[in-house]
Amino acid sequence: MNGSIKFIIGWVMVFAIRLIPFRPPNVEPVLATLMPFSKRYGAAGAFVFGFLSITLFDAVTSGIGQWTWITAIAYGAVGLGSWLYFRNREGKVYQFVTYGIIGTILYDAVTGLTIGPLMFGQSLSEAFYGQIPFTVMHLLGTTALSLTVSPALYRWVVKNEVFDVSFILGKLKPQSA
Repeated sequence: MNGSIKFIIGWVMVFAIRLIPFRPPNVEPVLATLMPFSKRYGAAGAFVFGFLSITLFDAVTSGIGQWTWITAIAYGAVGLGSWLYFRNREGKVYQFVTYGIIGTILYDAVTGLTIGPLMFGQSLSEAFYGQIPFTVMHLLGTTALSLTVSPALYRWVVKNEVFDVSFILGKLKPQSA
């Protein structure tokens, strides 16, 4: 509950970036936004953030479909991996970029090699070779966002007690005389 305002800020960031008109393809903010949350809120928080980032966005924009569950679970799993990666690390920029690359490759391998063949009858070789330019663009976007969004969110939102519910409620509570 204490981090709920921060999660809302993170999800608004995901929505805002994903809704930018004429956004370059595969500039996906979920992983870059998810990583700072995994550092602070652990395995469950990381999974929930990734899973709901996709589910909420699809519910508002395109509707929930089979792709929603596959990508939501995949981002939840990448969130768990992020927690494992960051649990003993400081949350430095180079660490966000490093896990951003690892997480993107894992996410694209799982989703890119399953959705096409399972849902659209695509051959595995078509999915693999078609995934290469997609993943290159996805890596460029993740790297750019991991350099900028991840450290900013971590410093100004996730670590900032001003956005904790307990801090806000403490400020609203009448002070004794």
